[in-house]
Amino acid sequence: MPLLKNSQFVDDDYITVGDEDALPQAGRVLVSFPRLKKEWDEIAKLPAMVGVRLANTDKVEELTPYLSKIALVVLSFPAFTDGRSYSIARGLRLDGYRGELRAEGNVLPDQLQYMRQIGFDSFLVTDRFPLEVWQAAAHQMSLAYQRGLFRQVQETEVWSIRHQGFEAWEEQPHAG
Repeated sequence: MPLLKNSQFVDDDYITVGDEDALPQAGRVLVSFPRLKKEWDEIAKLPAMVGVRLANTDKVEELTPYLSKIALVVLSFPAFTDGRSYSIARGLRLDGYRGELRAEGNVLPDQLQYMRQIGFDSFLVTDRFPLEVWQAAAHQMSLAYQRGLFRQVQETEVWSIRHQGFEAWEEQPHAG
């Protein structure tokens, strides 16, 4: 599956390791959350960067002790109507997680900007839509009315641009 990161398609350099597979001693390693909890002492000693795949039914608060040493969190969207991973992503960003946050599963190009607003920064996309559609969705909107939880510094809100030169009290969205 192609990986869309920073609005570009890039190679996924993480090695997904099954729960029964041997841990590689180099490279970037992606493990399941149950394995991370079970084998943390061994995984923490790896010279590799570690990522974890979290199911939307996992208790995200159990991930907190490991977050400072995890470079990637992959959140699953098993169905279009299942938004639990949105809540998990928001919670992780509010808790201060600054590593890569990746969405996988039933993700649609129409959702891309909303997911970026919450803090997702990479997406494993399926072949359900052509790559050109994903590329267009990634560049569709550069400005937003809402403040994002993890907006990049160079991005500016529409309100800030629209109200440049006004007094501070006039810049409030309700002031019109």
